[in-house]
Amino acid sequence: MREEDLDWAIYHRIPETGGITVDDLVAATGIEPDAVTASLERLEHYLLIRKTGETVRLLSIQESLVACQCRHAMDDLPFVIENGVVRAKRRGE
Repeated sequence: MREEDLDWAIYHRIPETGGITVDDLVAATGIEPDAVTASLERLEHYLLIRKTGETVRLLSIQESLVACQCRHAMDDLPFVIENGVVRAKRRGE
């Protein structure tokens, strides 16, 4: 299976509200744990999901857009986001 197809299959197994554990995704898809983990890493890199511990959840469109703006404009923004907390940048940061 191509990576894109695998990512699509995994993405659509994550509930729209709430989250799901990695083990539950493995059980629901029947896909090898290493392949599921690799897919989740790609989906998180693409800013489509957020993984916290063993729980995975979909990002809303708004969350995805803010994360994308932050990733690509970090030097220009007057704030930083750390662990889900937005704070003003300090001088020299």
